[in-house]
This record gives sequence, C-alpha cells and structure tokens, in this order.
Amino acid sequence: MTIAWIDLGTDAVVMHVWFWITALLPLVWLKRHVDISRGRDEPILSDAEAHPLDDEPPLPPLSMLVAGKDEEANIGACIEGLLRQRHPALQIIAVNDRSGDRTGEILDAFAAADPRVTALHVRELPAGWFGKNNAMRSGVTAARADWLAFTDADCQFHSPHLLEAAMRFAMRNGVEFLSVLPRIDAGSFWERVVQPAASGMMLFWNPPHRVNSPKSSCAYANGAFMLMSRDAYQRLGGHEAVKATLNEDMHFARRAKQVGVRLRVIRGGDLFSVRMYTGLGQIWRGWSRIFYGSFGTFPRLLASALVLVVASMSPYLTLIASPLTGSAAGPIGIAALAAIAAQQSVLWRFYPICGVPAPWAMTYPIGTTLVTAMVLNAMTKLGGLTKTSWRGTVYRGGS
Repeated sequence: MTIAWIDLGTDAVVMHVWFWITALLPLVWLKRHVDISRGRDEPILSDAEAHPLDDEPPLPPLSMLVAGKDEEANIGACIEGLLRQRHPALQIIAVNDRSGDRTGEILDAFAAADPRVTALHVRELPAGWFGKNNAMRSGVTAARADWLAFTDADCQFHSPHLLEAAMRFAMRNGVEFLSVLPRIDAGSFWERVVQPAASGMMLFWNPPHRVNSPKSSCAYANGAFMLMSRDAYQRLGGHEAVKATLNEDMHFARRAKQVGVRLRVIRGGDLFSVRMYTGLGQIWRGWSRIFYGSFGTFPRLLASALVLVVASMSPYLTLIASPLTGSAAGPIGIAALAAIAAQQSVLWRFYPICGVPAPWAMTYPIGTTLVTAMVLNAMTKLGGLTKTSWRGTVYRGGS
C-alpha cells in the first residue's frame, strides 16, 4: 500500500510514525491472549485440595488474623465465615483497630461465644506505623500456631474448606508464602467499568507465570489472603519490615523474592470473595492508594500512565481524530479499528476473569481513562503534592 502523504515533510513524518504505532498495537494486544492463556494454566484452588492423601499427616495448627477499622458492616460476616472453616486446629485473632463504630463490640461478642476467637483492641497508632500493619503486628503477638494467615475484614468466605485447601496446597508444593486471590464482586456501574481496567494494569506488571517463577524478581501478593509459615514471616522481617507501607502485601512479596522465601499466587475461584469498593469516590481513593503503594516510584507510575495512554486510549483517540488527517484518514482509521478489534478480543476474555460480564469490555475507554487519572493522582501523592487518607487516617509517604 502506497501512502500519499509520505513525502509531505515534517507533518508527513509525524503521520507516518503515528500510523505505524497504531498499526503495531494489534500485535501488542494479541500478545495478551498468550498471557491470559498462561494465566489460565495456573492452578485454581478448590475444595478438592482440602482432602488429605493417604500418607499425609493432619494439618498443623493455624492462626488466622483479621484486622478492621470501622468495619461493623462487614466484620460479622467475615468472622462467621472463618468460624465455618473445617480446619481442625484454628485460632482466629480479630483486631479492632481504633474503630469509632461497633466493630469492637461485635468482635467481643464473637470471642465470648466461641473459644477459637481472640479479640484484641488497638487504642493508639504508634509513631512510624500505618494502621493495618500495626494491628496485624499486635495480632501476631497473640498467635500460637506455626502457620499464620492474614485476611481483610471485608472478605466473605463461601467454602468451609478454604483454609484446609490453602494449607494442603502450600505444604504439597513446598510453598512458604501463599497468596490466594479472591473473586472480586462488582455490583455497581462504576465497579464494572473501573475494576477490570485497574486489575489489568496490575497484571501488566505482575503476570502470574513470572510471579510464581523463583527465577523471576517479579513479585505480587494480595492482602485478602496471605498464608505463610512463621519461619517465613520472621525471615521477611515481620510487620516491622513493612510498618510504614500502604500496601504491605506487595512489600512482603518483594521481600520474599529478595530473601528466598518461596512465593506462590493462585486464584481462589469461588471459595471466597471481596467487594473492594462501591461508589466512584471509594474506587478513586482506593485504587489511587493501591497504585501509589504498589508501584511506589515515579518511573513506574510514569511508565504505567504512558502504557495506558498509548496502548489503551490512543486507538480510540486516533479513530476520532483520523478524519482530520486528510489523505491519511483511511490508513490511520483502519489501523485504529484493527487495534480496537484486537483490544476488545482480549478484553472479552479478561473481563469474565475479573467477575464482570464480557460486554462491559465496551466501557474500557471510560475505565482506562479513569485508571490513567488515578495513576496520575498517585504520582501527586508520591511527590508530596497530595496526602493519602485511608480509614480516617492521613498518611504521607509509605509507598
């Protein structure tokens, strides 16, 4: 194909570069099909994993820790789900982190009714500590078992075999630090628009096959469920090592790769779920915090913004602008349509993995625009231009 504008000077050079960038984007997106297929090859935790083999010993005791600040709407269902677990030697340590609502009262009631539950109350936040990390540190001091698990107060446990299955999987595979990914429940319009786009950005930097490879430095964990041996916890430095971080899960994962703790991340299927956020305001604050705390450096945040603009947003912008390019409108418009088609073919596979019906992939231009804005917002936090407010506490730094 001969393009008429190739000899028209500087403007033509710009058009030529624009065309080829757009024309190459379908290949970039089609590569994501390979990544999705690799991710599907990773195991999914199931109830079947909980069944002991003939020669397996009983499971060792487990201390399960959950911390909550102003979680009266969620903490009861979370504890009830943990109490339904079939693990034979389970200790549940529930930490009330300076709540101003009925969280502490609810935890005390569970502790009075069931000896497996220990309720602790954090009254003050020590200098140099972030809230959740300090609460979990307090919980670990009461833990009796040699295996520790950490979860969030807004998690819902649907299978009574989750803890058994997770421990069996870890012990059978020589895993010292296992993070099980929950099913993400997205009920509102904005959740379905933003959650898959934001999750896609995280997976771009943390593909499962690299995270699970001991040869790769790529590290990821999700604080919704982290299981580790006490020995691994101590080698990671405990919560003292991550005391001033907003995303302790990611920092634990990076430390695991650094010190040689065997890390594994797997999907939990429908064994448990979490609804991360509801309204757009929560989504904005929550994902800005995650990007800030997880990426943590200006180059990584800038690269994330550029990837979103070039790979995700530019095909739509190019298609809209193509009529303004004169004789180049046809080739550029066709290239943009090809990029959009390739992108959508990937997203129609990816959105159901995120718990969102495939047709919502058509809202991706909106979602990725908002995610780009959240990444830019995270950059302002890193530069100290804005503060991070979470659960009623204002933080500076702590990436």
